[in-house]
Amino acid sequence: MNFELKSLTLAQAAQLPVDALLVLLPDHLPKALAASPDALTRLAVLALGDMESGVGQMVAGYKVEGVKAARVVLVRAGDASAAAVRKAVAAGTAALRQAGVEKLALVLSCLPDDAMAVRMAVQASADASYTYTTTKPSAKPRALKRVTVAVADAAAVRAGFEVGKALVSGVEFAKEWANRPGNHATPTHLADAARALGRQGGIKTEVLGPKQVAALGMGAFMAVAQGSAQPLRFIVMQYNGGAKGDAPVVLVGKGITFDTGGISIKPAPEMDEMKFDMGGAASVLGTFAALAELKPAINVVGLIPSCENMPDGLAVKPGDVVRSMSGQTIEILNTDAEGRLILCDALTYAARFKPRAVIDIATLTGACVIALGAVRTGLFSASDELADALQKAGDVCGDLAWRMPLDDEYAEGLKSSFADMGNVAGRAAGAVTAAKFLQKFVGDMPWAHLDIAGTAWKSGAAKGATGRPVPLLLQFILDQAATPAAVKPARRKTRA
Repeated sequence: MNFELKSLTLAQAAQLPVDALLVLLPDHLPKALAASPDALTRLAVLALGDMESGVGQMVAGYKVEGVKAARVVLVRAGDASAAAVRKAVAAGTAALRQAGVEKLALVLSCLPDDAMAVRMAVQASADASYTYTTTKPSAKPRALKRVTVAVADAAAVRAGFEVGKALVSGVEFAKEWANRPGNHATPTHLADAARALGRQGGIKTEVLGPKQVAALGMGAFMAVAQGSAQPLRFIVMQYNGGAKGDAPVVLVGKGITFDTGGISIKPAPEMDEMKFDMGGAASVLGTFAALAELKPAINVVGLIPSCENMPDGLAVKPGDVVRSMSGQTIEILNTDAEGRLILCDALTYAARFKPRAVIDIATLTGACVIALGAVRTGLFSASDELADALQKAGDVCGDLAWRMPLDDEYAEGLKSSFADMGNVAGRAAGAVTAAKFLQKFVGDMPWAHLDIAGTAWKSGAAKGATGRPVPLLLQFILDQAATPAAVKPARRKTRA
């Protein structure tokens, strides 16, 4: 999609050569605006009187006199907050979707100039018009090609507009790869996607294969991959926007491109959704796609351990003991707790970058879905400062997270008679014990874990990837780039 930003009054927006106008109206129009004599303003005043209360309520018109666009949709935007604007734009864009609108004017000229609201509007228009077509030739491709965002003062909101555009690229990149079936998104395919991003300015990509991963001693990662005919890939991406030698933010994305559960095989119903088990990897790729557009002054590393979890004759078995890259041994009590096994080796590898912060992102536990549903991502960190920074980033951009506990007592269930630890600790507090497992591999790095099992995709009739938490990750990175003195979070001591 192409986006452009213009300073336009309602009267000027009415003369745009587009297929449709989507006009957002606050609950109370400014008096000076309401008194304007042009046709679109008169229509806006009448529409506010006719519309029911509530954000997203709308009135539609066709071939309105004095308006060049064939269609006009006026949508109530409540208090004009960023969240209300996002909801209103989503409703209005969805209403126009069946009309096959190619050129849309998103008119925010009646609202206060708010960079975050403009950012949300850009994202919402893309989300509501998104269509997956890669393996579905019968699907109609996205009709919407160009969006003109009309505001009172373009200069005042330019920064939010640019972030919004970059987020559209990043979120849709993440959606594309998460939505692809497992046979169209193998570890090799993910590596190719990362290489393609690496051809953009400022990004360097390296892909390690089985021999190189074995040489590194990543025994936990290799154990998960050994049951699949698809070779594993360990993807290392570096975005170098900051000064040479500046400590990077490291993002670690779980890249299980299909998860059968291995020998501890999953039940058949909804197993197809296990193609989404690389949602963490997709979010890292999407964040790098956004970084390539925005080019913030910060260094970022992306690590993606990628493989399938399959149950063939070579697959790892319950009770097997493997040695991780850290040297710690792990008794694999459940082969369906595989994500933490590939992540633990990637976290050990992350230490070589001496990161200012390391964040792993994973569709890790069904327990997190039970705890938080599909609204908030589970956030785990022993650092109050890092946790607060991530929580704030999510609150600002609407990609919400919720901090979960990491009390040392939760690690008791990971004890093993045959290895340094087991990979599971029973059903109770499963999301927390999974995080406690990962914590054993981070040493003194400032670390956070995002469990996106409930937020990375939707089931049911609207089945598909959400692209979360790309907005949260990008906002956090931009916040860190803007406050270099605060990038290294204070850490509190915890017992492993």
